Amino acid sequence: MKKRWIYTTLGAVAGGAIAYIMKDEENRKQVVDKAKSVKNNFSQKDNLPVEEAGRPEETADHDNAKMVSEGSQFGVQYYNELTEKEREILEKSNS
Repeated sequence: MKKRWIYTTLGAVAGGAIAYIMKDEENRKQVVDKAKSVKNNFSQKDNLPVEEAGRPEETADHDNAKMVSEGSQFGVQYYNELTEKEREILEKSNS
């Protein structure tokens, strides 16, 4: 019961603080401008390190996109071959 009372009180205090801040036109404008700048910072896509992520069909390298879309197993096969070679080397050295 106490937690519910605390959350209700915190919600009421936060609501009152927001209402107090937003009663002035200048403060409202500042809050709206700040919200827009934060939104623009998160929506910028120019700084992303990977441009093609999530859109393999739209890339210029269609062969690679096709291989990925078909579920290429090259990486798995390469890893399996490496571990098999390592196992053989260990067996030879232990013999």
